[in-house]
Amino acid sequence: MSLPPGPRILFVVDAGQKVGGGHVMRSLTLAKAMEAQGASYAFLGPPAADELLETFAPDAPRLPAASAEPRDLAAAVGREQFDAIVFDHYQLTERDHRAMAQGRPVMVIDDLADRPLGADLVLDSGPERKAADYDGLVPDGARLLLGPSFAPVRPEFAALREPALAWRGEPVQRLLVSMGLTDVGGITARVVERLRPRIGDCGLDIVTGAGAPSLPGLTKVARRDPRLMLHVDTPHMARLTAEADIGVGAAGSTTWERCTLGLPSIMVVLADNQRPAARSLAEREAAIVIEADAPDFDAAFDRAVMRLLRDADLRRRLAGASAEMCDGLGAGRAAEAFLKLIAARQAA
Repeated sequence: MSLPPGPRILFVVDAGQKVGGGHVMRSLTLAKAMEAQGASYAFLGPPAADELLETFAPDAPRLPAASAEPRDLAAAVGREQFDAIVFDHYQLTERDHRAMAQGRPVMVIDDLADRPLGADLVLDSGPERKAADYDGLVPDGARLLLGPSFAPVRPEFAALREPALAWRGEPVQRLLVSMGLTDVGGITARVVERLRPRIGDCGLDIVTGAGAPSLPGLTKVARRDPRLMLHVDTPHMARLTAEADIGVGAAGSTTWERCTLGLPSIMVVLADNQRPAARSLAEREAAIVIEADAPDFDAAFDRAVMRLLRDADLRRRLAGASAEMCDGLGAGRAAEAFLKLIAARQAA
């Protein structure tokens, strides 16, 4: 006797130069976790989302929409068969969620708590998020999955956690720069130029996307600076994070990858919605936080780099505090919660 097929989950995501690729990447992690628990999935998003999936998950079923606008997404959703829907798209509100779901179970991935959501389950991995923040924004009875313990982190990070944590604080040999695949405002090149005169003989791994505005210039620099290694659309992020001694990264969803592996880091805030998580990490002494648009960014960044290079005890403290915030197993927990909700709805 064959088992019944698992639920088919539709992921509706946003991506682009302004919003970056984080929505797609964390949703892909969650989709893979659901697949491991018996579900199947498909993605729906604008052309930028389709490009990311073609690079990082070419076998993932995807349904391109004309744009990220609600009307174009709704038109594409209406042609699909699915059992439940996940939204990772900040421009969609309760009306959009309900219209597209048509009564099916809904998960919304969020970190804003700034608008009504048509959700049965909300995933918000912000470290300071409280249930009261969603009062009046979600239906009665909606379940909230809050905090970094539910952050969707790819399983390869948790697999490397123990060996990575075992040697944090050793002499610095490699630094990792990962400012986001879309490289908002060319921030990657700006960071690399601050680092090059200060890191001595240390190696510098630079992660970026193929369309990053910094890439042409960095390619030229790397040709004449043997310390620099460019990783374009790399599938090896977990290994690079585990092997690094210091990280410089954007304060987005990759924050939890660095925390899982206890990488002592300078966190650069690139957008307003990143400030609450960054503030929490700074207060817990789990990262050194700098605002990209601060008037003294260059001086503050230089000071932070030199402190981390010279102070092994500081690196150990940052490693321990950051590792306490996230264990990298959140995707499985969130997937299990949503699949149980779907099963209960289908059995009712």
